[in-house]
Amino acid sequence: MRNQTDLLATVTVLGVLEQAYFVLQVIYARRKYKISPPETTGHPEFERIFRAQANCSEYFPIFISLLWVAGIFFHQGVAAGCGLLYLYTRFKYFQGYAVAAQGRLGPLYASAWLLWLLLGLAVAGLLAHFLLPRSSAWPWPAVLAWPLQLLGAW
Repeated sequence: MRNQTDLLATVTVLGVLEQAYFVLQVIYARRKYKISPPETTGHPEFERIFRAQANCSEYFPIFISLLWVAGIFFHQGVAAGCGLLYLYTRFKYFQGYAVAAQGRLGPLYASAWLLWLLLGLAVAGLLAHFLLPRSSAWPWPAVLAWPLQLLGAW
C-alpha cells in the first residue's frame, strides 16, 4: 500500500511545510512592523503577506483533497506531478503578492488551472472506477476509448 501512495504522501508533507513557511513569514512581518495579533491591518507589506498566507491556507484543503482523489483513482505520478507544480505556483504567488498585489496574478491563474486539472483527473478516475468493468489490468486504455465507444453507440 505504501508504494501506491508514497508520492502523494511526499507532496502532502511538502505542502504542509510550505504552509508552515507562509505562517512563519506572517510572524516575521508582525514582528518587523510591530503588529500584534489579532490585528490584521497596518503596514501595506504586512497586509500583503498576511493576505497571501490566508489565501494559500484557504485553498489548501481543496488542493489536498483533489491531490489524493486524483492520485488514488487516476494515477499517483500524474497527480503528484500536478501537486508539485501547484506548490511551486503557490510559492511564486506568495512571493509575488509580498512584493506587490499585481505580482500574484500570473501564479494565481496557474495554480487555479492546476486545481481544475486535478479536479478533472479526480472526476475521470472516479468515473472510470464506477463505470468501467473491474479487471486486474490498468484500465486507462479502456478509459480513453470509452468516450469513443459512447459516441459510436449514438
